[in-house]
Amino acid sequence: MDEEKFKVYGYRWAVLLAFMFVVATNQMSWITFAPITNTAAKYYGVSVMSIGLLSMSFMLVYILVSIPASWVIDTYGIKIAVGIGAILTAIFGLLRGLPGFGFGLVLAAQIGIAVGQPFILNSVTKVAARWFPMEERATAVGIGTLAMYLGIIIGMVVTPMLTIHYGISKMLLTYGALALAAAVTFFAVVKEKPPTPPGPPEMEERALMFDGLKLALRTRDFLLLMVVFFVGLGAFNGITTWIEELVRPRGFTISQAGMAGGMMVLFGVLGALLLPPISDRTRKRIPFIIAALIGATIGMVGLTFVKSYPLLLVSSAVMGFFLLSAAPIGFQYGAEVAYPAPEGTTNGMLLLAGQISGVLFILGMGLLKSPKTGSMTTSMLGLIALMALAVALCFTMKEPKIAAQGR
Repeated sequence: MDEEKFKVYGYRWAVLLAFMFVVATNQMSWITFAPITNTAAKYYGVSVMSIGLLSMSFMLVYILVSIPASWVIDTYGIKIAVGIGAILTAIFGLLRGLPGFGFGLVLAAQIGIAVGQPFILNSVTKVAARWFPMEERATAVGIGTLAMYLGIIIGMVVTPMLTIHYGISKMLLTYGALALAAAVTFFAVVKEKPPTPPGPPEMEERALMFDGLKLALRTRDFLLLMVVFFVGLGAFNGITTWIEELVRPRGFTISQAGMAGGMMVLFGVLGALLLPPISDRTRKRIPFIIAALIGATIGMVGLTFVKSYPLLLVSSAVMGFFLLSAAPIGFQYGAEVAYPAPEGTTNGMLLLAGQISGVLFILGMGLLKSPKTGSMTTSMLGLIALMALAVALCFTMKEPKIAAQGR
């Protein structure tokens, strides 16, 4: 009887894949302009900082929409919440590629896509909780999160190629068509939850959203984790947004900048596939987060100073492997340490911290750029110092009790 009650369904992987398709297309839309900053500035007749605003708008909108989106996720479930995000990404993704769209209209369409982002990204731990048993959840979150990285890889590597061969308008229409295909797939495949739960009721019961929010904000280790996400995710957002401007003063081309960003995320995918399953098997979270932050800091040092293209790619790969593999483990740690706060709430709060810092770091990196050489060394040194602080904070955090109870 119990065995049947807690049955795990193979269909969970179809749900996860359909969710990942939506995540990937949304992230492609976010990062689209980062590797073609100067080209886009000339095309739309605006400043480089204005093009940076196209990426930064996602973070600004996220700050406003994250908590309402988390409420929708925890109240109405993943089918409605992710569906809202998928529809917005598809509609506005197609609109921004229409011929004749000037910068103002593209920015408006970008904001429309940005409104959908928190409905999608905040749902990853809820998808894992709905369909996966406790001992697979960091793995499921890791696989779901790597869709973010795959979308960024495509945006970083493919965007310059499409732009060179077909122009900006057709490139944007291509991404919009993919977003439409993702939305259709999601509604055709995804069910809200399996016929029977994947684990015991005591592992599934969660507080109401606003009660859970208050609980999470009273939990010391969750607050420290928010600081870690503030630094780590903010650094990633800042570096990926300014990747071309970061490496161009050292003589690297637009294609090399895009490839460096792609390597960062490609190896992040590898890290997200390798480390979360090990974390699940060992039932440990903190050691993996610490190791990841240290490795990412080493990669950031290389990104700041190296002048050869092979070393630039190696530095990008090291930073991506460690920093991006820490995210899914961190998301699951937050869901466990703040239990019984809802998964959508904890996930949303962590991403919110990273989006706030992303705005601050992007602005700061732009303002601190050397007016003579264009160098961003000063701001990169500041990010490296903040990463060292995040590592120190992790040593004071404790493993969640619920992780040990998951077996």
